[in-house]
Amino acid sequence: MAQIGSFTRGDGGVYNGEIRTLTLRVKASIRPVEREHDKAPDHRVIAGGVEFGAGWTKAARETGAEYLSLKLDDPSFPAPIYATLTQGDDGEHKLIWSR
Repeated sequence: MAQIGSFTRGDGGVYNGEIRTLTLRVKASIRPVEREHDKAPDHRVIAGGVEFGAGWTKAARETGAEYLSLKLDDPSFPAPIYATLTQGDDGEHKLIWSR
């Protein structure tokens, strides 16, 4: 698993930062949203005014620590990117991708 982004949490629970891969480098925000039903996302990922992902609040089984489970997708991607946003050191949140 590799870190593909870093974010800081601001007012209202909005995360601002950057997502970086070999082919992608964008400033993005992860914003909380009202849930429409039980399976609806808790957050939306936005870059350049375009929504390209969704996130769900989860808790680690062993520690109970909260994190965001994200799904990023765009027509230019060969497949969706699945990632987790977890709190790191000094208030930084790390975006870690998995396959």
